[in-house]
Amino acid sequence: MLTLLKRVSIGLLAFGLLFPASAFAQEKTVPQSRQEMQLSFSPLVKQTAGAVVNVYAERVVQRLNPFAGDPFFEQFFGQRMPNRSEKQSSLGSGVILSQEGLVVTNNHVIEGADDIKIALADGREFPCEVLLKDESIDLAVLRIKAKEQFPVLPLGDSDRTEVGDLVLAIGNPFGVGQTVTSGIVSALARNQVKSGDFGFFIQTDASINPGNSGGALMNMNGELIGINTAIFSRGGGSNGIGFAIPSNLVKVFLAAAAEGQKEFARPYVGATFDAVTSDVAEALGLKTARGALVVRVVEGGPADRAGLKAGEIVTAVNGIPVEHPDAFGYRITTAGLGKKANLTVQTSDGQRQVSIALDTAPETTPKDERVLDGRNPFAGLHVANLSPRLATEMRMPAEKAGVIVTDVARGSPSARYGFQPKDIVISLNGTTVTNTKALEAMLDSDPGFWRVEIERDGQRIRQFFR
Repeated sequence: MLTLLKRVSIGLLAFGLLFPASAFAQEKTVPQSRQEMQLSFSPLVKQTAGAVVNVYAERVVQRLNPFAGDPFFEQFFGQRMPNRSEKQSSLGSGVILSQEGLVVTNNHVIEGADDIKIALADGREFPCEVLLKDESIDLAVLRIKAKEQFPVLPLGDSDRTEVGDLVLAIGNPFGVGQTVTSGIVSALARNQVKSGDFGFFIQTDASINPGNSGGALMNMNGELIGINTAIFSRGGGSNGIGFAIPSNLVKVFLAAAAEGQKEFARPYVGATFDAVTSDVAEALGLKTARGALVVRVVEGGPADRAGLKAGEIVTAVNGIPVEHPDAFGYRITTAGLGKKANLTVQTSDGQRQVSIALDTAPETTPKDERVLDGRNPFAGLHVANLSPRLATEMRMPAEKAGVIVTDVARGSPSARYGFQPKDIVISLNGTTVTNTKALEAMLDSDPGFWRVEIERDGQRIRQFFR
């Protein structure tokens, strides 16, 4: 009977039953008695759920009329054919992390929104403003416009999270209302989850669905260890594989917003990295193909000054193992600007320690962002001068230079001609493009025939427009 009870205890633990509240600070154990097996998550939920909110984002979208500008239809109907505008709403979740009303959510929840509201668990709604947002790490900080004290979910140390730990996910899936699900931490340091991500996630089997984005992933101490952000599903529902942004990155991002930063600054290394293959690992004496392989080092940059060389592998940052290049980026970002990081580097001669300064990338050339217009194929392009700082922001190799496309207006001539963000304009009609001012001046002429050379994903492309 005792053996059967132990098997049942272990089986129920896999479905997420709670340890006693008095045992939070003790070592992790399995339930030892019938009373322990009948315990509930409800005390922990009551303690923390008030800090998880709903985020309502509303945006006005212009719908292009297919007959707009057509002289036949406008003459036939006797009036100008206007475009239509309509409102679109999106729903997500957020977590209150300060009593003054600072809320962290996902950037994709509020991206492009004209109006954002926060709804508390008790039903009250408040307007809010965006303090800081970043597309690449998919985080945003909002401030509730109200003078009162709000419930707070304390930030935990995500580096202390282990595979197998019990967790709760709280959010508003499918807009049905606040929902709590339980599970375990399935994996750590996951990357390649979605395009453009920061590449370092906590994986969990706690059910996460659309609407959970921006909600809390919480440990058994009632601490936030992650912001739920993505699911692995073709059908749009939970298949037991969800991903959360670690709380240590949230902590750094929240501090940047509290300091009044308008853009989230990352440390500049001055080097590019690649994944370690089994052949490279074997050649350098590594037992496993883990770490960040140094591919290129920018002359005069922090990595160059620290003595880092191409062909070496960074295996740890401040003693914490680095699984892949995205993990390296995460570790130096959470280490903090203005500090130094100690890198463990594997070379052909063995291991060595390298100290590197963590400062922001320099803006060697003023950004000078401009929106091109006029009757030409480039109208609608947002262009800027590349510098190490802008290259870092756009997650491009730091050594790139020239004029880069930062955005392309929807429905513009440049969009129809196939221009894309991150295109680097090299030359126009045989003349090298040195900066945005020079490019804009070149467009004042009307040669009737445009010959442009761009660089896209490391490849040079020549295009001809009339």
